[in-house]
Amino acid sequence: MPRRPQEEIFLLYMRIAAYGFRRHSTYRAAAIAGAFTNTVFGILRAYVLIALWEARPGLAGYDIADAVTFCFLSQAFIGPMQVFGGGLELSERVRTGDVAIDLIRPASLQMWSLADDLGRAAYLFLLRSLPPTVVGAALFGLVVPIDPATWAFFLASFVLGVIVSFGWRYLIALSACWIIDDRGVQSLSLVMTFFFSGMVLPLNLFPGWLGTVAGALPWSAMVQVPADVYLGKRDVLEALGFQSAWAVALLLLGALVTRSARRKVVVQGG
Repeated sequence: MPRRPQEEIFLLYMRIAAYGFRRHSTYRAAAIAGAFTNTVFGILRAYVLIALWEARPGLAGYDIADAVTFCFLSQAFIGPMQVFGGGLELSERVRTGDVAIDLIRPASLQMWSLADDLGRAAYLFLLRSLPPTVVGAALFGLVVPIDPATWAFFLASFVLGVIVSFGWRYLIALSACWIIDDRGVQSLSLVMTFFFSGMVLPLNLFPGWLGTVAGALPWSAMVQVPADVYLGKRDVLEALGFQSAWAVALLLLGALVTRSARRKVVVQGG
């Protein structure tokens, strides 16, 4: 029985994701070095947070165990979520003109890039996320959910966080179609993501309107929300709905920008 077109498309993107996993697995030394760095900084951050929570017990609704767990979760998210930016070769391909080849493929440039990025995130989850978490659990004793449903919701939240991260990074990468040098945009994106995702401190600590605004921005869906789902500090349906809304919004905007970029490439001759 012949496969339907939808099945063919699904299998294509599954193969692209598998290719992305294999391709990034060739950079094993870099991933191991990243895991080591994340672990060291996680330990340093944990001691800072322990001192802070000992001085201010119950701060932001977390106890010390919650705060330390949040610390190592955020360290574990750095690789899969690409908190420091990058992870996509699209901007470089725009500068070299190779994006013209990508645009004539019989598949969506955006969905092709997303599938590849999901493969990358899966690989970095195994090699960069697990080691810091295991070390943190051994040294400090992290919070471990006992309800299987919490693990399922956390996995869903984690995947949505990766998709939101991709949606944002894809837009930043496509900015290379309109500006000669996108390094300034990339640097600004890094600062915004690092500060408003919850990497510096839990967003619950931000005062007043700043905390409200930070919690409503897409960057919070990458670190703060998945960590809160894991810790049971946030309503699951509200959290997943918030992440899904941002994922859809960024992907739709990415599709519109891709269409505009396609016309620009044609006008400029590649």
